Amino acid sequence: MDFTFIIVIFLIGFIGSFVSGMLGVGGSIIKYPMLLYIPQLFGIAAFTAHEVSGISAVQVLFASIAGVWGFRKGGYLNKSLIVYMGAAILVGSFIGSYGSGFLSEEGVNIVYGVLALIAAVMMFIPKKQVDDKPLQDITFNKGLAAGLALIVGIGSGIVGAAGGFLLVPIMLVVLKIPTRMTIATSLAITFISSIGGTVGKVMTGQVDYWPAFIMIIASVIAAPLGAKISRKMNTKVLQFILAILIAATAVKIWMDIL
Repeated sequence: MDFTFIIVIFLIGFIGSFVSGMLGVGGSIIKYPMLLYIPQLFGIAAFTAHEVSGISAVQVLFASIAGVWGFRKGGYLNKSLIVYMGAAILVGSFIGSYGSGFLSEEGVNIVYGVLALIAAVMMFIPKKQVDDKPLQDITFNKGLAAGLALIVGIGSGIVGAAGGFLLVPIMLVVLKIPTRMTIATSLAITFISSIGGTVGKVMTGQVDYWPAFIMIIASVIAAPLGAKISRKMNTKVLQFILAILIAATAVKIWMDIL
């Protein structure tokens, strides 16, 4: 195992987890294409779609809990949302991750491309101003939240994501949750989702443990740093950064598929 391999995998994990903590996503939206293309570019490894999804699933588990730790103060974690969406996404992510073992490489990439495309479209939908609402006055449709979380869990479980990149636009656009609460709460739901996703990937032998371990180290360092910066940034800027990242990823994946 050479030094270049360790550095490249560490940097992929660090960048992805920093963005994860900052934007409330598990980071797979960025790490999935980075793991698929960058190691190959350097000639140090050529991970399959199944290996990438397995490494991502394990790494997201640690990135999301580290990000939640960064948001533990400030009242941004909505416990009711975490319970309803967390329970549904846990079931969905286990079903999706276990079922992914029966899909082809192209099948996994297509599911990822569809999820990224949906998320990109939702991020560019104009949002009503809910950021001025007092955090204690936030209400949402519990059945709708749980149903959407179940669907997100199945799709994201297949690609080894925890669904944060879809949860964020759903919470902003459909459930009308303020940006900072969305970012903090989606990280907590992402953590729950990644438990089901990781168990499914491990059970079906899709995890390459050495790169996963390197990325876990990077996550624990980078995610809390991202969360710290997020609390000081303008919410409009945060939404814009996430929208651009998701759109660029969707375009790249679909160009490769087609």
